[in-house]
Amino acid sequence: MEYTVQKLGQLAGISTRTLRYYDQIGLLQPSRVNSNGYRIYGQSEVNRLQQILFYKELGVSLDMIKEILSSSTFDAETALREHRLKLIEKKQQIETLICNVEKTIAESEGRMTMSNKEKFEGFKQNLLAENEKKYGKEIREKYGKETVEQSNAKLMNLSEEDYKKVTTLEQQIRDVLAQAFTSGDPAGPLAQQAAELHKEWLCYFWPSYSKEAHAGLAQMYVDDERFTAYYDKDQPGTTEFLRDAIAIYTK
Repeated sequence: MEYTVQKLGQLAGISTRTLRYYDQIGLLQPSRVNSNGYRIYGQSEVNRLQQILFYKELGVSLDMIKEILSSSTFDAETALREHRLKLIEKKQQIETLICNVEKTIAESEGRMTMSNKEKFEGFKQNLLAENEKKYGKEIREKYGKETVEQSNAKLMNLSEEDYKKVTTLEQQIRDVLAQAFTSGDPAGPLAQQAAELHKEWLCYFWPSYSKEAHAGLAQMYVDDERFTAYYDKDQPGTTEFLRDAIAIYTK
């Protein structure tokens, strides 16, 4: 069966503008354009659109989706199995948060008492799910599955006090780094303080710390546009500045 832009948009629940944009960037192009200038999509394009929407649901950028689908090693069946596993993980994470809310309601009504660990269980799982969605594949390739699983277990076992420290540290790093960046000196005291805070933050997640791994992670921040977007959000160039500060710190 074939579809025009309008019919495919209605079928998939997305706008015709989105489909035209996908065509413009080479992500999803029609099988042909008819004599009236209408884009016509066939079954293979429908299947590709389904994959695009699966990856979008998992938070993958359009550039990354295009790279994945265009790869000579891409296998649709394998991708679908991976989508299924990711969606099951997402479902479990949502169910944990729902359970957490229900327990909190029960506690407020005097029907039960929650431990402090239980109160933060859902949030920690949410953090793990977000990290897995954004960086899971890359960090497993770089550090190995066992190391990542140990790191995840360490996070889940954080006490309420340590969990609060982690979230506070993350903001401290950003604040100090922003001040240090204005100096332009990655070897300066503020930049080195930011590197020290970053190490302290990492130690809440990593099974063990090493200078080499710390420096390698900082370089990955620069190489990966998702990390760069996070640190460069307010001041472009901050990611490279942090990389340089950590390189000096780890020497």
